[in-house]
Amino acid sequence: MKQEIIIAGFGGQGVLSMGKILAYSGLMEGKEVSWMPAYGPEQRGGTANVTVIVSDDKISSPILSKFDAAIILNQPSLEKFENRVKPGGILIYDGYGIIKPPTRQDIKVYRIDAMDAANEMHNAKAFNMIVLGGLLKLSPIVHLDSVIKGLKKTLPERHHHLIPMNEEAIKKGMELIKEVK
Repeated sequence: MKQEIIIAGFGGQGVLSMGKILAYSGLMEGKEVSWMPAYGPEQRGGTANVTVIVSDDKISSPILSKFDAAIILNQPSLEKFENRVKPGGILIYDGYGIIKPPTRQDIKVYRIDAMDAANEMHNAKAFNMIVLGGLLKLSPIVHLDSVIKGLKKTLPERHHHLIPMNEEAIKKGMELIKEVK
């Protein structure tokens, strides 16, 4: 098993954190992982993306031109990465950040209204975990218990009290993800 994923959006949406948690989760399961962030000089509001590879075998290079799955959280990222999803791959987008939805017919397209769900939970910071839940529903790259362990590893100890809320957000994302026909 090998999954090559791009997660892209604006800084402040939890793009890099989502990728880091996914990578740590893979490590917890003894898999080979690569986590390669790319972002502009701005931390919040600038574009950000992260490439994550989770594999049962050694990873030859973290640099990819095509992806098995793309999580797209804003229009500029859709325009940049839609054509880089492999035929038969998965593209997940948040309905809040996309004005013109994906048009490709050779990939599976899914919508997740994560921003709306995060607002309903009264916690905007749950957004990225809702989206991650959607990905894990479609492509169970890692187990939920590994993600919880990954959260414990990546979150500062002072934020460990938020782990149950993050788990709830992941499960919410698993329920919300819908294929676009």
